[in-house]
Amino acid sequence: MTLPLIIQGGMGIAISNWRLAKAVSQLGQLGVVSGSALSPVLIGRLMDGDAEGPVRRALSHFPFQEPAQKIAERYYVPGGKPPQAPYKKIPAYTVQPPKFLDELTVIANFVEVFLAKEGHPGQVGINLLEKVQLPNLASLYGALLAGVDFVLMGAGIPVQIAGILDRLAEHQAVTYRIDVIGAAKEDDYRIGFDPEKIFPGAAQQVGRLKRPKFLPIISSVILAQALLKRSEGAIDGFVIEGPLAGGHNAPPRGPLKLNEIGEPIYGEKDEVDLEKIKQLGLPFWLAGNYGQPQQLQKALAAGAAGIQVGTAFALCDESGLEAGLKQALLLKVLQGQVRVFTDPVASPTSFPFKVVQLEGSISEPAIYEARPRLCNLGFLRNAYKREVGGLRYRCPAEPVADYVEKGGAVEDTVGRTCLCNNLLATAGFPQRQPNGYLEKPILTAGDDLVNVGRLVKPGETSYSAQDVINYLLEEIRRTAQPAVSHLTAYIKSCNKEY
Repeated sequence: MTLPLIIQGGMGIAISNWRLAKAVSQLGQLGVVSGSALSPVLIGRLMDGDAEGPVRRALSHFPFQEPAQKIAERYYVPGGKPPQAPYKKIPAYTVQPPKFLDELTVIANFVEVFLAKEGHPGQVGINLLEKVQLPNLASLYGALLAGVDFVLMGAGIPVQIAGILDRLAEHQAVTYRIDVIGAAKEDDYRIGFDPEKIFPGAAQQVGRLKRPKFLPIISSVILAQALLKRSEGAIDGFVIEGPLAGGHNAPPRGPLKLNEIGEPIYGEKDEVDLEKIKQLGLPFWLAGNYGQPQQLQKALAAGAAGIQVGTAFALCDESGLEAGLKQALLLKVLQGQVRVFTDPVASPTSFPFKVVQLEGSISEPAIYEARPRLCNLGFLRNAYKREVGGLRYRCPAEPVADYVEKGGAVEDTVGRTCLCNNLLATAGFPQRQPNGYLEKPILTAGDDLVNVGRLVKPGETSYSAQDVINYLLEEIRRTAQPAVSHLTAYIKSCNKEY
């Protein structure tokens, strides 16, 4: 398997969609789809009419046709739903999800990967979050059914994933230990997934699945060492992501300190010692403000296999960012008026989250305050242990009184926003809530956002994924550095058959 020089970042919800991943993969690099909240995305596409029919085409290739066709019948609206009509809802995940929810999640992930891989031999990855634990088993199985080549996971310590991939490739039943607030040391809370119970006859009908390569996304040498020591299966490399990347950032090490505008302060403790990473003997990619050709050269010189780039792809033609938002943001970039704020409290995960300041989005205080607090998707909510009666779930972005009634601290609710609904709106699926409120978007990007204007050619107002790839590789091509030879030498130096 050839290592990519460029990994296209997995930006959710549905910003790194199948169209973007396919375009990047066809150009010889690693296209990555986001696996976050793909079930409501699938519903949204079907209810919006599935123009030209790609979703229904992918459903027709799903190996178990009865549940796939039930989903098409349940959600497909010829010509699209009326603009004022809401999208149909699905239940939030619990440790005992209904069979239909697992089916829907498997199928949604299959569809995304299938369409990204359709019609070309390039490699495709899927990006998931350790913080979004409950749907992950079904999401992984769906991606494996579609032949995904890489699984990338960040926002936590994914020690279980490699072993789960091994077992899912054999259609074996798996369990996933989940984090539970208030759990005792001896407690062991898990969600289970059995392919044979969800899709009877799966192993016999489909046969053994390809086990994808697994690349954890990490921010420190300590985390890399811990994963290699504790992982329940093989790790095939790392993405080293710094605090300049978009989306969720790892919190600074040590006590949290804020700068004069309220952003977390990162210091020397947060810098990754790449010499120690090299000693681990696995390929690695650098991420976070690496969207420039000289940064690719710098990464290669430091011993990396390449770079991961998200922000430059987020605004390209093929990304899933809603067209009006994309144009508005790109215009601000070209005018030199764009600003990204590392918000320490916006995300319910408590991880810092990069928020682009854009009119009409949830970044505006008045728009944030006008939103009725609501948690009805539940991807980022936390399980907590009750004294009597097992587990319940809460989210610091839900109504404050509800969160406090469930034992949460009121101070944890300050500044939180519903990333689930906000990010769906950003991808063009704004939900109309029962009270008539239309969900507003939130945009995220890395600090490199200020530089994407150089990708727009004179006289044009947009750019493509191919423009991004050409730009990133221009220095290598100019100096005639043979990328394949570099990668071959790197793999041999790792003494690892990849």
